[in-house]
Amino acid sequence: MKKNLSPIKISLISVGMGLILGIIILVASGYSPMVLFNAMLRGLVGSTFNNFGNFNLRNTGEFIVFSLPIILTGLSVAFAYRTGMFNIGAEGQVMVGACASICVALLVPLPGILHVIACVIAGAVAGALWGLIPGILKSRYKINEVVVCIMLNYFGMYFSNYILKALPGSSISKTVQIPSSASLSSDFLSSITNNSRLNWGILIVALAIFAYWFILNKTAFGFSLRATGYNEDAAQYAGMKTKRNVVYSMMIAGALAGLAGAVISLGTFNMGRVIGSFENYGFDGIAVAFVGAFNAIGIMLAGLLFGLLKVMSPLMQATGVPKEINEIISAGIVLFVAMQYGIILLLNRFHKKKKKPKKIETDKNENEKVEGGVKV
Repeated sequence: MKKNLSPIKISLISVGMGLILGIIILVASGYSPMVLFNAMLRGLVGSTFNNFGNFNLRNTGEFIVFSLPIILTGLSVAFAYRTGMFNIGAEGQVMVGACASICVALLVPLPGILHVIACVIAGAVAGALWGLIPGILKSRYKINEVVVCIMLNYFGMYFSNYILKALPGSSISKTVQIPSSASLSSDFLSSITNNSRLNWGILIVALAIFAYWFILNKTAFGFSLRATGYNEDAAQYAGMKTKRNVVYSMMIAGALAGLAGAVISLGTFNMGRVIGSFENYGFDGIAVAFVGAFNAIGIMLAGLLFGLLKVMSPLMQATGVPKEINEIISAGIVLFVAMQYGIILLLNRFHKKKKKPKKIETDKNENEKVEGGVKV
């Protein structure tokens, strides 16, 4: 049983159990389960089961827009985790990445496509530098990266807010609109999704998913990173530069989160925003990484799921359902993923109980044959 129960299957079971939990709570609160299914279908294609066929691709585009940064932060957390690090600092890396991309967009005039490329690179570099700090402190001084990342999240938020408010033309809550040459917005993608905010960030996410898979699974560098994560002492004994690998791991993870910030600022909003509290892109990325079982395709699907849940929340609230129920569904999925070993244990026990009577019958027949003088 254990061999057949892969992490992906555990994640699928967890998603199903989370949805069942949501249905139970809906029914217990006096709401119809169809509220959940209608909100899910509306978030996907803009239709409901009662009016199926009346599609609105704007909802589809917006649901993908919500998913893009969560997929990137999921890749960020997963990359660090597969190399033995826990990047809980993706939230701060998103913010500094967004800030850096806006600064280049507004302060560094460049011609044509070079402008948006420079802005995206700036976001990735800023995130990488933010990830470099816990990487160095961990590799050289053995300071726990979780503690450092938590502190850097707050520092990143307040530092980014200070920089954004200091930019020319900024108000207390936002910057001016970025020039079109620095924007990831796409008239083509918007037109095919009924004027949604779908943008070229989708291409950045696709490239990031491929890079994640390729680096970790198809390169000697990725093997060295994974070996460091599995057993740092053994990797060091084999001649690998484990301290350097720790730093590189956090830098790449930070770059992925920084790209998420660039996609949000350059694609979704086309301006810098002064944030008063965390928007949970980084923390959602932790859930996405675990639900996706640290697999590139799994993370993409988990990111789409969590993006859909975010879109569903206001749709369910419009029917009178409290937003907390949607949060319970998300939390339930993560909870059941965290309980994966308990799920495996329960399924194995059920499997053994199911097989046990057959084994007893076989033993009984063998005993009868031995008593009868028949040698088996």
